[in-house]
Amino acid sequence: AVLRQPDPRYMLEREFALKHCKDDPLFHLVDACYQAIPPTLEKTGKVKNPYPNVDAHSGQLMHFYNLKEENYYTVVFAVSRSMGCMAQYVWARALGLPIERPKSVPLDTLAKAVLKK
Repeated sequence: AVLRQPDPRYMLEREFALKHCKDDPLFHLVDACYQAIPPTLEKTGKVKNPYPNVDAHSGQLMHFYNLKEENYYTVVFAVSRSMGCMAQYVWARALGLPIERPKSVPLDTLAKAVLKK
């Protein structure tokens, strides 16, 4: 995906990789892409602020920690996505809210809604 600012999840994974696996050859490739691709795409004038999403880094980290069977990448993605959905389901049941992506409702907004009731 092309984002207008870096994906915060990508940046967290990048910080983690810089700390724990900065000498990994695959990290060097991901880092080179991160350094080169956004400025190159910006110069075309067709894309504004193109930054990678979390998927651009997660494969490198999984590979570094020996999760090298690509068939499991989708499973890991699905499990993490389902955890987010379940967290939202709990909030929806507790507060009577419709299903939304968890990041779409800030915690302070939820706290204010609870305090009003």
